[in-house]
Amino acid sequence: MNKSKKPWPTLPSDDAAEAFVAEADLSEYDWSLAEPVRYEFEDKSARLNMRLPESQLAAIKAEAEKRGMKYQRFIRELLDRGMQTLR
Repeated sequence: MNKSKKPWPTLPSDDAAEAFVAEADLSEYDWSLAEPVRYEFEDKSARLNMRLPESQLAAIKAEAEKRGMKYQRFIRELLDRGMQTLR
């Protein structure tokens, strides 16, 4: 991390993130670990229905909660990461 830049705060929700971005001077923060999140800004009109073990869904929900995000969003992130490894 760049010593002259502030570390990014942990934001517990989308509302907290929106408030932070609205008020903060983003040039003061360290961008060296930033990752693009293209999929979150696209229209989510497609649906996916799949079966998986309850224990797996419970683990996904628990991890998403630890990260302060909705589990569907976390699943989209996991899918995107998986697709990146195929390239």
